[in-house]
Amino acid sequence: MKYALSAVAFAASVGSAVAVAEWGQCGGINYTGSTVCDAGLSCVVINDWYYQCLKSTSTVAPTSTTSRVTTSTPTTTTTTTPNPASTAYVKTSGQKFTLNGALYTVVGSNAYWIPQLSNPADITTAFNDLKNAGFTTLRTWGFNEVTSPSGTYYQLWSGTTSTINTGADGLGRFDQVVAAAKAASNLAAKCRNPFDCSFDQQLGRLWRNGLDVYVKQIKNSGNHDLFYTDASVKAAFKRYIDAFVGRYKNEPTIMACWPMNLVAEVALEQRAVLARPRLTITAWATEISAYIKSIAPNQLVALGDEGFYNHPNGPNYPYQGGEGVDFEANLKIPTLDFGTFHSYPEHWGQSANITAWGVQWILDHAATQKAANKPVIIEEFGVVDNKSAVYTQWWDAILSSGLTGDLLWQAGSSLSFGLAHDDGYTIYPGEPEYTLQTTYAAKLKARG
Repeated sequence: MKYALSAVAFAASVGSAVAVAEWGQCGGINYTGSTVCDAGLSCVVINDWYYQCLKSTSTVAPTSTTSRVTTSTPTTTTTTTPNPASTAYVKTSGQKFTLNGALYTVVGSNAYWIPQLSNPADITTAFNDLKNAGFTTLRTWGFNEVTSPSGTYYQLWSGTTSTINTGADGLGRFDQVVAAAKAASNLAAKCRNPFDCSFDQQLGRLWRNGLDVYVKQIKNSGNHDLFYTDASVKAAFKRYIDAFVGRYKNEPTIMACWPMNLVAEVALEQRAVLARPRLTITAWATEISAYIKSIAPNQLVALGDEGFYNHPNGPNYPYQGGEGVDFEANLKIPTLDFGTFHSYPEHWGQSANITAWGVQWILDHAATQKAANKPVIIEEFGVVDNKSAVYTQWWDAILSSGLTGDLLWQAGSSLSFGLAHDDGYTIYPGEPEYTLQTTYAAKLKARG
């Protein structure tokens, strides 16, 4: 969550008069660099903003509006015949996701760090690792707010004015992530963005700090609750939605976007300043999800909350409503296509029996899923110790309960500079937990 790498390799290919190397940018709106690719490469239109030099045999499609390489079948030794590439968008049908009318199983991982990579080969390695594990879906960052240029960033603030970075170290980098997802054949990028918004927004220690940038720059305030209530702040956020969501609105590889992560983190202070913080969050989620849908009606939208309930007499605080979020009320919002929740019992103080608490948390959300008749996924989960034993029982609960899908926090890779960031939850190819997740992914697909 604190990862930032140099974008020198990408910046060097922009504005150069020499031929552009493989994976480099060769065209697009506002692009001023070379449009000539190295020998054996073609300048391929990824979208209106980004053309990329690729080998003529590349599986990346010539336009972003007619291609999709995400499939619903694994690529491990447990698979049979994979489905062909699709040009459709992932949809929902009752409690399931579908693609071209067939079941689409959401199983995979978070990897927030991928858009921060400056080496295209590392991006390819990361996606190949996910593909080889049989994952279908990646959840990653679609944001980065800065007040001075540094690494990969998408929005630069100067006073109350923000500027979208469409260059090679900005949305051009995200274009490369989308292209790599296409090439990996069976992955759909899930865009959570405040775009604190996957494939989110954070400037500092907490996910909520992306919100704080808006509030600090526009209102010169430290009260991040204004992000939900102040008209000028919401208007600025919508301008970012216009740029980011609008850029990828015709990109089927992006399965979904959600405008927030860890909503409870930003609801805590509201209890002191707002009479009914849960209604504030629900009203904001209704407004912003409808706005996203107005721009990209073909892509799915979720809130990105932790799944906290509003049951005052519940067994412990994730159930009792004190976090300022009402999972059941939010799931009823028509413009939220599916529900999300997290599970970090150690972090949440539920350590007496981590495994059993997590199993019950899964079962309760599966019951809410059935009542709402919408898909619900556990979009983040993790423990620091005894991962294999704990995850095995949690995965069994997911399978038996009918919960729609899951995304582990988080998968890592061995890259050119070493291992991807280990935050205590990261698992790497070859480790027991990684192998278990691969086995489970095949079981979830077989369950349907």
